[in-house]
Amino acid sequence: MYKDFANFIRTNKKDLLNNWMNEMEKQSDPLINDIAKELMYEETSIEFVDLIVSNITENGSKFNEKLDDFAEKVVHLGWPIHFVTTGLRVFGLLVYTAMRDEDLFLKREEKPEDDAYYRFETWLSSMYNKVVTAYADTWEKTVSIQKSALQELSAPLLPIFEKISVMPLIGTIDTERAKLIIENLLIGVVKNRSEVVLIDITGVPVVDTMVAHHIIQASEAVRLVGCQAMLVGIRPEIAQTIVNLGIELDQIITTNTMKKGMERALALTNREIVEKEG
Repeated sequence: MYKDFANFIRTNKKDLLNNWMNEMEKQSDPLINDIAKELMYEETSIEFVDLIVSNITENGSKFNEKLDDFAEKVVHLGWPIHFVTTGLRVFGLLVYTAMRDEDLFLKREEKPEDDAYYRFETWLSSMYNKVVTAYADTWEKTVSIQKSALQELSAPLLPIFEKISVMPLIGTIDTERAKLIIENLLIGVVKNRSEVVLIDITGVPVVDTMVAHHIIQASEAVRLVGCQAMLVGIRPEIAQTIVNLGIELDQIITTNTMKKGMERALALTNREIVEKEG
C-alpha cells in the first residue's frame, strides 16, 4: 500500500538525508542543535531513514526488531523523545514536499483510501505511533534497570571477614530504601553465613524516629536468622537525638567508630586482632 513512498525514499535517499540533517540543524531548540553536532549523529540519522523505509518493505517482526534496536540506541545516546518526533515530522514533510513537486500525488477520486494524501498521512501517523511507543517502552525499561542498580548500590552488604559483614549506609533513609536494606540484610546474612553484621550510619545525615524504627526492624529481622546486628558510626549529635526521642536500642550493640565495632565483632566470633612482633 505504501511501497511507492518507500521506492521514492530509497531513490532519493542521499538528498533527503542531507536535507533532513540540514533542517534539523536549523531547529531553534538548543538541545537539537547540540545533538546535530554529535559524532554519531550522521550514522544514526542513516539508520533512522533506513528504519522508516523498513516499516514499509519488511514484515512486522523484522521491523519491530529494528525499531527496538534503534530505540535502545537513541535512548543510550541521550536523544530525547521530542528530538525523535520532530525528526520524523521534518522528514515526513520533506518527503511529502519532494513527491508533490514531482507530481507524484495524483488524486484518485474512486475511493478515499486510494488518495495519495490520505495514504501518506496514514503511513506517517502509523510510523509516528510505533516510534513513540518503542521509545517510551525502552526508556521505561532503561530507567527501571538503572533504578534497580542504584537501589542495590544504596544498600550493599559486604562480607569483610568470615562470619562478619558490613552494610555502609549513606544518605537519607526513606521507607522504600528501608525495605531494601532489610531485604539485602536478610539475603546477605544467610548467603554469607554471617554471625555479626555492622550497620554503619556514619554517612546518614539525620536519624529521626522513622530512621531509628527502620534500623530496629532490620536488627530484629537479622536476629531472627541467627545474626547479631551492630550499629556503628553513632556521632554525638545522633546519640543526643536518639536520647531526646526516647528511642530504645537495647537489643542493638552500638559503637561510635567502625574500628571499635570491628573489634567487638571479632570478639563475638571468638577472635581478636593481635599485633605481630617484628
